[in-house]
Amino acid sequence: MKKEEAEDYLHQKVERGTTVSPVLPEGIKNYLIDIDGTICDDIPNEEPERMATAKLYPDALETLNKWYDEGHLICFFTSRVEAHRGVTEKWLQQHGFKYHSLLMGKPRGGNYHWIDNHLVRATRYNGKFTDLIEKEVTIEVFDDGKSQ
Repeated sequence: MKKEEAEDYLHQKVERGTTVSPVLPEGIKNYLIDIDGTICDDIPNEEPERMATAKLYPDALETLNKWYDEGHLICFFTSRVEAHRGVTEKWLQQHGFKYHSLLMGKPRGGNYHWIDNHLVRATRYNGKFTDLIEKEVTIEVFDDGKSQ
């Protein structure tokens, strides 16, 4: 899904006279991807002078651009602050990343637990980007009062 098509698709949706949140078509994923330590060297905000020369993780570029070309949405979600947007966008462009959006200011510290009314999947980066595989794991969920 190209950037313009994604923007059009994700704007206001009305069903039966009621405004609703848009839902992506079946099979299309909305990837939120960290930057530092995930697609390049792990650069802390306290050392912004290193951001322009961060070493690229080539498998990240190849995999993410493939997902973009397959029609998935790519959003970089980083703990870098708004003051680092320019250097970040320039770095992404210089390395040829295809993406739809860039969100700055992700909370720092890790140990994230995302709660949302939409389906959320998480994949921890462990040193190499590849196609995703299915794996059964134990997750924490809200107690809905129903037995497993």
